[in-house]
Amino acid sequence: MSRTIMVGLDGSSESRAAAEWAAREAKLRSLPVRLVHVREPVPDPLAQAPLLGAETQQHWSEQIPRETAEGLRSRHPGVDVTTVHVEGRPADVLVDAAEDADLLVLGSRGMSGVGGFVVGSVGQAVVARTDAPVVLVRAGEQATDEHGMDPAGIPSAATSFRPVLLGLDTRSPDNTVIAFAFDEAARRDTALRVVHGWNPPPYNIYGLSDGVSLYDELTRKNAEELSDVLRPWRHKYPAVEVSEEARAGGAASELAKASREASLVVVGRRIRRSPFGAHIGHVTHAVLHHATAPVVVVAHE
Repeated sequence: MSRTIMVGLDGSSESRAAAEWAAREAKLRSLPVRLVHVREPVPDPLAQAPLLGAETQQHWSEQIPRETAEGLRSRHPGVDVTTVHVEGRPADVLVDAAEDADLLVLGSRGMSGVGGFVVGSVGQAVVARTDAPVVLVRAGEQATDEHGMDPAGIPSAATSFRPVLLGLDTRSPDNTVIAFAFDEAARRDTALRVVHGWNPPPYNIYGLSDGVSLYDELTRKNAEELSDVLRPWRHKYPAVEVSEEARAGGAASELAKASREASLVVVGRRIRRSPFGAHIGHVTHAVLHHATAPVVVVAHE
């Protein structure tokens, strides 16, 4: 199948925001967009009710993607937008759809009471099970959110993109994740901000006499490790400006804070072939719920 960007669409505000983001990304990549509308089977007694008959179901299942596609075509001329209707369990359908996609884009239900995304069970299941990159876009996400202010301090999509943010674990860096982040920064003609969070050893907080020197040594060591990992990538992408930050503290919290000034957050997820099911990983899980910019999860071995 030809390369494409898939969008899970259910008519909600978050899925519409995901579709808009996908159309903007499609223009950067010169790729088509396919809207995947999933309809869960309705039990026979409900399907026979006057308001939920076969004709009513078909009307709504066709209207949502049709109107969304028409809107995308008018707002993003030149982007090829198609739709597909599939019946089944949403997570299963979207995981299958992702097999033929460069990206799968899903909506996330805005901000929760603690200041982060609300990632539903379907979104979490898809992220945990698919090998394709999955992007989570919050409800209300606008093109202007990805760009800096104009000279008058007014939000504008005509200004430069904010930096792309990459969360990197120097203990097990993966080339797939790093390459994805550099590619996204290059497409946007923007900088790449790389954050590595590290935790001081527990004994460092108990007032040992050499605590300060030990902390300084760990800071230097983590910064050097980060530079070593990124050095060949700087040579491969000489046009991408790179900033490196090795910070003492939880990786998830550091990324959540840094996401406020980012156009996109890139994190990895290790593919685990476990009999107990797939897992997202605690750092990626936390970033999905607390970042304020779109988050892409890149699966890797």
